[in-house]
Amino acid sequence: MEQQSQTKWGQFIPLVTVFFFWGFVAASNDILIPVFKHAFDLSQSQSQLVSLAFYIAYTVGSLIYMGISMLIKKDVVNTIGYKNSLALGLVISAVGTLLFYPAANLGSFPLMLSGLFIVALGFSLQQTVANPLAIALGPITTGSQRLTLAGGINNFGTTIGPLIVSFAIFGSISEDGADVSIESVKIPYLILGAAFILVAIFLKMSSLPDKPTLVEAKIDDASLKGSALKYPQLVLGMIAIFVYVGVEVSTASNLPAYMEKDLGFDIKDIAPYISLYWASMMIGRWTGAVEAFTDNVNKQKVLRFIAPYLAFGIFLGVNAMFNHDLAPFYVYGLIILVLIIADMASKGNPARMLLIFSFVGITALIIGMFTTGMVSVYAFTSVGLFCSTLWPCIFTLAVSGLGKHTSQGSSFLIMMIMGGGIISWLQGYVSEFTGIQYSYIIGILCFAYLAYYAWKVSGILRKQGISFDKKLSGGH
Repeated sequence: MEQQSQTKWGQFIPLVTVFFFWGFVAASNDILIPVFKHAFDLSQSQSQLVSLAFYIAYTVGSLIYMGISMLIKKDVVNTIGYKNSLALGLVISAVGTLLFYPAANLGSFPLMLSGLFIVALGFSLQQTVANPLAIALGPITTGSQRLTLAGGINNFGTTIGPLIVSFAIFGSISEDGADVSIESVKIPYLILGAAFILVAIFLKMSSLPDKPTLVEAKIDDASLKGSALKYPQLVLGMIAIFVYVGVEVSTASNLPAYMEKDLGFDIKDIAPYISLYWASMMIGRWTGAVEAFTDNVNKQKVLRFIAPYLAFGIFLGVNAMFNHDLAPFYVYGLIILVLIIADMASKGNPARMLLIFSFVGITALIIGMFTTGMVSVYAFTSVGLFCSTLWPCIFTLAVSGLGKHTSQGSSFLIMMIMGGGIISWLQGYVSEFTGIQYSYIIGILCFAYLAYYAWKVSGILRKQGISFDKKLSGGH
């Protein structure tokens, strides 16, 4: 099929609203974890059930999707359309937020987890649709950059989510930080549910396509026909998504316990650092998205320096609004230079970017494990910088060439988001034996697989006639 020659911004801009919500809720979970841990007297591994319930819902949602598709003998998204599927996913998430009200009244941890589970169940359908749709709304050569840009909006949500939820919850905590009021989560999540409904209506009325143009392999290989699972780039990509979401989520979700237990931080003072971690994702994604805006090499070079520091400025501005001390964060501007250098070295190729950023991520975790104090904190938070563009890289590589199997392949990839919950729990469990700081060895193993996938998938796609280097000669 013929691909779009330019990004359709009129359709892309409404789409990214759902990316914002995913980030807002996911990052807010990192504030709920220590709150629930104190309120319900949980162990570190038990507190990670918040992440497990949230991220396992993506797998359950994908299984439901595939089950219904098999039952009706048609792909659900292709049948009801991409736009309708997005709206339906938002309504499901809105239903989940309603459970927070009775859960808070009853002081029920299981009911809280159930609410988060249903919210994420809706996110599962939304992600199945929105990720390939973001790639399809323009040329494949800038597909990963478009998805990176959408991820940047996602991480605007992750930046402000922990701060807003922390403000809502910690407004009812006493001076010593021990008297946690679970009831304070009710109103924020009810407001969030209303926002889900409004955005569902907005997207339903937008110009988003129900049947987007998708990329197919350029060779006629009978072994690739019949199922998305016959494409090796997808199967290996499923594992890559599992470990990527795992290292992204577990790095952040175990950070509060490390800062509280090992470094002596009060819970109420941790939120700005969780915000910095997720802001790092935004900083990296804004940097990696510059090629989606212009083909001009000189403009790209300028934007590569402007975009990350603009995103960093947003982080500082938001924290200033919440009266947080900004002095500890200025040094982080130097760490951002490492991101810029790594991004320039990748030259816009998603496989090369995945390889480089994985190695830098390993380096950051090693520094965090074997240093102390704020150096270790900045090392762990910088993992957000180097995770930032990996999702769009993996997703673009994994669904490239799938054609009509793209939505099915996307569902398989979304299923593997469960890695965020499983690996977070695994790191929490390992930490009970090694200590939290050394438990980050789990993240190093995740990055090691991502480096392998980056090397392996390049050859797979070349055999299918798909190359991401063509734009380098054409664009430059």
